[in-house]
Amino acid sequence: MIVRDPTRPLRSTNVVLALGANLGDRRATLEAAVDDLRVTPGVIVDAVSTLIESVAVTLDGADESAPAYLNGVVLARTVLGPRELLAATSRIEDAHGRIRAERWGSRTLDIDIITFGELRQSDPQLTLPHPRAAERPFVLDPWLELDPDAVLPGLGSVAALRRERASDE
Repeated sequence: MIVRDPTRPLRSTNVVLALGANLGDRRATLEAAVDDLRVTPGVIVDAVSTLIESVAVTLDGADESAPAYLNGVVLARTVLGPRELLAATSRIEDAHGRIRAERWGSRTLDIDIITFGELRQSDPQLTLPHPRAAERPFVLDPWLELDPDAVLPGLGSVAALRRERASDE
């Protein structure tokens, strides 16, 4: 008897992934990470934003003295469950030299799951949607480039969130 994993969706789920890098050859690493996502079983990449540069954000806020980040967003579909997708993105980060020594520290590659369909969850392993996505222009701007009608579950229109954020800057 085959038993279905209850955390795995029956159909594909739309996901938004944010990628960033501020160490090494940032552009080459991000392009390779997108290629890795394209060949990940159970993941279909639908769109990739242009890459934008942003100031590093640390636990203490923006840090102009740290190497700048290159960021982008990927729209994809997956039949993987949320934790399976997290494991897949972590493997890609590791393959590109990601070291988790310092929270919010510099890194060769960071892949965040911003949304997983309409799923809203909060646990020590994975919070969805990403808890700080609404505060990050380097996530919102490339996402809007790909989907001007995007919605962040529980928070509303990404365009409206970006306008609110712009008024705070």
